[in-house]
Amino acid sequence: MKMFLIPTVACFIAAIIVTPSILFAIFSNFSIRQETRFLLLGNALISDLIYLFLYTTTCVCTVINLKIPNIACAFLLFSLAVTYCGGVLTAAGMVIDTYLAILWPLHYFSLLPPSRAKRLLILLWVSSSILPAILFLVLYFTQKTGPCHPDVCSLPVILLMTLHADETVRLFHILFITAFLLSFSLILCCYLVLCFKTRGTGIWKGVSSRASVTFSMHHAILGFHFLPMLILLAESLLYINEMMDLRTGMMLTSIICNVLIVLPKGVSPYLYGFRYRKIYKSLKLFCKFKRPHLVSPAQRYS
Repeated sequence: MKMFLIPTVACFIAAIIVTPSILFAIFSNFSIRQETRFLLLGNALISDLIYLFLYTTTCVCTVINLKIPNIACAFLLFSLAVTYCGGVLTAAGMVIDTYLAILWPLHYFSLLPPSRAKRLLILLWVSSSILPAILFLVLYFTQKTGPCHPDVCSLPVILLMTLHADETVRLFHILFITAFLLSFSLILCCYLVLCFKTRGTGIWKGVSSRASVTFSMHHAILGFHFLPMLILLAESLLYINEMMDLRTGMMLTSIICNVLIVLPKGVSPYLYGFRYRKIYKSLKLFCKFKRPHLVSPAQRYS
């Protein structure tokens, strides 16, 4: 567990260095925060930063053998699920926003004005709490007292323990992962439809065109999110069918949670934040404003 703490802490530090500056550039500039795409970007960065903070906290507590009370552990796990779902739903909102802006540019501002975009963010957070709440209620009402009760609040351990529960809990475990895979697949399909419908507009001329780089960035981040869920689903099915032992399952689950899931959350602020011109210019202006200017003292002449 100490070895797996290194990539988690590295991703958290990488995100916390850049994310506050990007959020300041978004919410301190009136023209930027009036655009839906930047509000969605800020919401995605906030979700990722909260997730990294909570998950790093649980990992540190596990490594130093600090026991977390059951209520606090349940709240941490629920918050992790909510922030992860919030990131997925925000990614879906970003592709819908891009879809409307490209294919219906004349009706875009009437469909998504700033006031409606703020209500959309509230709806995203409410929706991201529903699925984890259902899952936690099912786990609460179907849990059984067993001879082995874990004293550690670790997401990899909890995920592996659900595979030792009854059929209902294991079914919800598989459905939860499958729902994320379907969500990422639908988002990816929407981007592919956008590429297909805009192929004759001339924005894809050259590999280094702005549209090509932007869509490649979105596809790379979605791929980083899709891969760990796919591996987790395969690992869960192999473990349920007794084709994988406990040690291998624990090792693979730790790699998924501590490396593959946190990696895109640590990299996305650099890809998203510095890709948008307005945010990049605001960051450059902010850095110039903070840079101290040395003034040499005036010389006296006799």
